[in-house]
Amino acid sequence: MSRRCKKRRAMAEMNVVPYIDVMLVLLIIFMVTAPMMQTGVQVDLPDADASTMESGEGELPMTISLDDKGVITLENGTDTFKEITETELTSHMKGQLGDKNLRAVNIRADSNIAYKQIMRVMVAAQQAGAKKIGLVADLKEDK
Repeated sequence: MSRRCKKRRAMAEMNVVPYIDVMLVLLIIFMVTAPMMQTGVQVDLPDADASTMESGEGELPMTISLDDKGVITLENGTDTFKEITETELTSHMKGQLGDKNLRAVNIRADSNIAYKQIMRVMVAAQQAGAKKIGLVADLKEDK
């Protein structure tokens, strides 16, 4: 009797169960940490008794922030330009407003900042071609 040597063949299937477990853990980690990763400048916004505005065009609005020291920050969704002047603000905004300049521009100014500084930022945005400029405020809470 001859015995044939039986060789074991390598398994050609990959076990994906551990990979699915790792992906679920990563998904949970990202879901928990995503709300904590808010970017922006800390600004004490004034209270206002007004309704919210719709930005319209489907594009995210550009946000200009003015802190209590008068430092200007431009947030464009993907890019953030910190501590820029009014002329730099105008030059950064010109190419990013879009074809018809209908992209909304929101100004977040600290409640303790002078009106004169807010107006200078609004003028810089208008010189860049912005046609929709809004001021951001906290909703007034009933006390």
